[in-house]
Amino acid sequence: MATLDDLIAHGQAERVRATINTLLEAPYFYKTDHADRFLFLRRYQKEFSAFFEKYFGWTLISDAKCARLYKPEWYNAAITESKRDMFNFTRRDECIAFLLLLEFFEKRLEEEAVAIDDPENLCFRYGDLLDYERARFQEIFPEAKDKYADEDVRKILRQVMPVLERYRFLQKQPPPDGMEIETEETIYECLPALWHYKAEAVARPIQP
Repeated sequence: MATLDDLIAHGQAERVRATINTLLEAPYFYKTDHADRFLFLRRYQKEFSAFFEKYFGWTLISDAKCARLYKPEWYNAAITESKRDMFNFTRRDECIAFLLLLEFFEKRLEEEAVAIDDPENLCFRYGDLLDYERARFQEIFPEAKDKYADEDVRKILRQVMPVLERYRFLQKQPPPDGMEIETEETIYECLPALWHYKAEAVARPIQP
């Protein structure tokens, strides 16, 4: 098998350098970020994987639309978890809300027969997600339904949605020019990183 050094020796130094930097500059590298670099990464995935495994102990994961690096260990103990810039929810209801979003996403994928290699990403109305989350919260905590009315779930999602946008799980679609819409009519696009997560944990017993 060739190595990245072989690619560099054959005049691909700038493409190798640019691809590695693009991969490292965000939690997820999407094909739509830079198609040429993404396809270069996919073509030489074994070589890139071997490089990151040998020198960093990281695992390269990719599919038709998204690539990411998985770092299993944090080496600088002086940088505590609270100081790390990483995707993470710590409050119970926010964790559950994220898992319910994944469940909602998987359900919509099945209903609309959407596959990872489809050219268009799945989109949804915020109001549909709100209805789904409220119903599922009340199902999970039947003894506390009054604590998960519409406004209660809205408050939870107000904390969750900006984080999902920041870490590029979701992308809010702008309304048509000159049109004002209600929050429930806001359209979100499900970005490819959502395919890298599963909702199974929400099926486990949850302590009230």
